[in-house]
Amino acid sequence: MSRGRAAGPSVRMAAPPVLPAPRRVADPDAEAAAAAKALDTLAADLEHRAAQARAADAEDAAEGAEILEALAMMAGDPTLREQAEAHVRDDGLDAAHALDAAFSAHKEALAALGGYLAERAADLDDLRARAVAAVLGLPVPGVPDPGHPFVLVAEDLSPADTVGLGPRVLALVTERGGPTSHTAILARGRGLPAVVACAGVMDVPDGTMIGVDGLTGEVTVGLTEEEAERVRDSDRRERARLAASTGPGRTADGHPVKLLHNIGSAADLRPGAEGVGLFRTEFLFLDRRQPPSHEEQVAAYARVFAGAGTVTVRTLDAGTDKPLPFLGLPDEPNPALGVRGLRVDRVLPGVLDAQLDAIAEAARATGADVRVMAPMVTTAREAADFARRARARGIERAGVMVEVPAAALQADELLAEVDFLSIGTNDLAQYTFAADRQHPGLSDLLDPAQPALLRLIGMCAEAGRRAGKAVGVCGEAAGDPAVAPLLVGLGVSSLSMAPVCVPVVREALAALTLRECRERARAPLG
Repeated sequence: MSRGRAAGPSVRMAAPPVLPAPRRVADPDAEAAAAAKALDTLAADLEHRAAQARAADAEDAAEGAEILEALAMMAGDPTLREQAEAHVRDDGLDAAHALDAAFSAHKEALAALGGYLAERAADLDDLRARAVAAVLGLPVPGVPDPGHPFVLVAEDLSPADTVGLGPRVLALVTERGGPTSHTAILARGRGLPAVVACAGVMDVPDGTMIGVDGLTGEVTVGLTEEEAERVRDSDRRERARLAASTGPGRTADGHPVKLLHNIGSAADLRPGAEGVGLFRTEFLFLDRRQPPSHEEQVAAYARVFAGAGTVTVRTLDAGTDKPLPFLGLPDEPNPALGVRGLRVDRVLPGVLDAQLDAIAEAARATGADVRVMAPMVTTAREAADFARRARARGIERAGVMVEVPAAALQADELLAEVDFLSIGTNDLAQYTFAADRQHPGLSDLLDPAQPALLRLIGMCAEAGRRAGKAVGVCGEAAGDPAVAPLLVGLGVSSLSMAPVCVPVVREALAALTLRECRERARAPLG
């Protein structure tokens, strides 16, 4: 779930169209004209959206406009049109199959050129889906833009879809996913109310007024306009109340607990935190066939460092539900247990080295307090190697994520090699209970208040106390006002969460003494 309330008309996210069986072409001229019209419509739509982005007059909007303009040029390429028309007249294909064939040939040609053009070849898959949908009279796939505020309804969203949501999206409701799926995490980071695993929501007709309560997980279908306005007013009042909450994190008796932010880019930076406890760098790499250049990485990291002061950077966390095409990793029978996180270094060591080089240069350029941590660490040997490589580049503080039980059970050994631990409760719960974090039917096993998970967290915190080193939590449990006091009671020193969660966690801690937090933490353990 992602807290907050919203109400508005629903709009469903369409899936890519499935090509029907080829049909006999009775009128080649009409069929060729239909293919050409689909391309013209696609190019015009992209040009219109680019103009709207330009009018927004913001840095990220300008970047988006450039991308849309490039896509419009690809859709309007005369060669593409000529190929589609030729497939109709020379090969007897109907408009949909002619467009599919033309885009396939165009993609192969760009891929063969290599470099930047090869990277752009991947964009043709989306253009092909949109053009084919248009000629078949089907809804356009991808995140819709109806031109007005709406509640987005989808089977699920990829990380790239969620990152690219426009300002008109009021809330998200998905049929699939779990409470710690990346759709839920990214929605929370954007401050969007979200409810996942809502069975049957794709059957709700577009335009239906629905209300979304991200805290309770309730989705109300068929609201009147008056009821919708009451939902919006309630959300405005709650956000105003929480906005008045400021200051560092402390328990009622003054015990300090750092409240940090989880972010994916400089655009996610918000005031009111004591630093960034998790900078997810993989969003710079999403949907790319070539990795970002050294200069591009340095610039992206420097924008975050300059605006945040103290930043903990998680190196590339690729694999399983965050596939990165440029890595070229083969399919695996069980990707959650395969090559992901730091394990990518086993097959592609240059990726981590290049990232550490860019982080170090950006840190030097900005003078920020920058730390790095590696995801999916399992052994003390892995921790020692990562810390050595970071420190060799002048990054003085290196830590690791605790996401698997093996790491928690070896917390003392890990802290002998690194400067801090950051507990990722989402994956730690998944691996502790053998419960897929994307599975909507297993959310009870992913409850961060489960005794087994709390015991592992307590072991890490106790190891930190013995070593005199920091142990924090950056998983979704840190942003839950009911769970955060338990984590403090177990001995963690910092909590890192989506910016929208900081005020409610601050209030929850301020209402309890450290002793009360410890008593609450002991209760589930028996």
